[in-house]
Amino acid sequence: MQNRQEKISQVIVTSVQMRDIEDRIFAAGMPVVALMEKVAGLIARRIQEIPFLRESPQAGGSRVGILVGPGHNGGDALVVARELHFRGYEIWIYSPFSKLKELTSQHLQYAQSLGIPIYQTIEQLPNSDLLIDGLFGFGLERNLTDPIASAINQLNELSVPIYSIDLPSGLHTDTGVVLGTAIRATHTFCLGLWKLAFFQDQALEYFGKAELIDFDIPLVDVEAVLKDAPKIKRITPPTALANLPLPRPAVTHKYKEGHLLLICGSRRYAGGAILTALGARASGVGMLSIAVPESLKSLLVSHLPEALIVGCPETETGAIAHLQLPEKTDLSSFNAIACGPGLTRDATPIVQEAINSDRPLILDADGLNILAQMGAIATLKKRLAVTVLTPHTGEFERLFPNVPDAKHDRVQAVREAAAQSEAIVLLKGSRTAIANPQGAVWIVPESTPALARGGSGDVLTGLLGGLLAQAATKQIPLEDIVATAAWWHSQAGIIAAQERTELGVDAFTLTQYLIKVLSN
Repeated sequence: MQNRQEKISQVIVTSVQMRDIEDRIFAAGMPVVALMEKVAGLIARRIQEIPFLRESPQAGGSRVGILVGPGHNGGDALVVARELHFRGYEIWIYSPFSKLKELTSQHLQYAQSLGIPIYQTIEQLPNSDLLIDGLFGFGLERNLTDPIASAINQLNELSVPIYSIDLPSGLHTDTGVVLGTAIRATHTFCLGLWKLAFFQDQALEYFGKAELIDFDIPLVDVEAVLKDAPKIKRITPPTALANLPLPRPAVTHKYKEGHLLLICGSRRYAGGAILTALGARASGVGMLSIAVPESLKSLLVSHLPEALIVGCPETETGAIAHLQLPEKTDLSSFNAIACGPGLTRDATPIVQEAINSDRPLILDADGLNILAQMGAIATLKKRLAVTVLTPHTGEFERLFPNVPDAKHDRVQAVREAAAQSEAIVLLKGSRTAIANPQGAVWIVPESTPALARGGSGDVLTGLLGGLLAQAATKQIPLEDIVATAAWWHSQAGIIAAQERTELGVDAFTLTQYLIKVLSN
């Protein structure tokens, strides 16, 4: 059973949901001022742990600038300012707004009584070792204009670390869109629950290192607000590992551990078949069959001697002409099928045959391109078995031309695509998002640009295929398995990049780090 901290770390909310949760807390009797003190106290303690800051002014102590907005985000910042002042830091405050919420105004008045200098224009600001951004919190929707927009641009140009409270000022809480301009934070303290913007690719460069400040929101309030809404969750290590088909029973055999068919490769793209197969191997699938053009059979045997390599007749261009499975075997013999990497579009009849099967099916690469030509939504609605699509943004736009731009709001786009197609859709990116047809979304919360290499996606397809084949024999929810595969893949990239740098993680190397994720 999950503990509270694990459940809280998974939750992702919109600005409306966060406001409703806070309203429940206040309606239950929690004073706003008490919550502000608690949150700001937690932030102040984290600030004091920053290694480059020194408390004592007598020892050449650090100077911290506090950027104060008109709302309660500004109030949080002012309480942080007060606490750091009492602990010996040299503090100054930038407060450019003439109208403040009552509680924020009271904190500003008290800071002034303590002798903390307060400035209203950007030109007046002294130097500092650190800036704390409390200009705007969650819920901002309007574009920022001058003079505050110009001030933010000037603050971004300073060579000073900026720590933002809740999210960098100027970002839309849900889409991560920059509302005119935004603070480029070095570090962001996300308060209470993760906000959706933290998982939109377009916003990632503004957050720096993101950290959740858990101020003990009761789970009952979170669940009360989210109960009727489709869930958006971060996939965390405990959840991912719990979804793996581990440990295996003491008495088992290869067919109980899943039989996966890969349909991949062509004379032009032989490497795609190898990388997909190596990803599948790492999944631990009990039996692996790989259908490739006949001319690739010996190459695949040399790399994967344990797999059953099915050489198929090929076209003049070196693509699979038609599947030629072993005697007494058809597509219904497998627990899952993964189709697409390296096929080329000359393999259209093969993709059609896989789509017509009654097996759980993963489509990637040319499998997606061929599906787009066929008309993705109409084609997929005819399938009786689960389909998993694994597009990058370009493939997504070809598959779903009528879905809103995935670059603007990835979560909403992947959710709508899954609902329209009745498939599980995995949209690749810096924060990969997975949606099922019922609207639930999983997000992989971290990755590495080291995975921006040709062939990385092929590895994911094989890994995912192997896990789906095993899950089909164990009745594990398939969307959870898809999210687990994406998490496993990203973690392998992270570990490989740590050891080899981001430039040293080619797709073949990536396959060698998949098992290290489980042994760490």
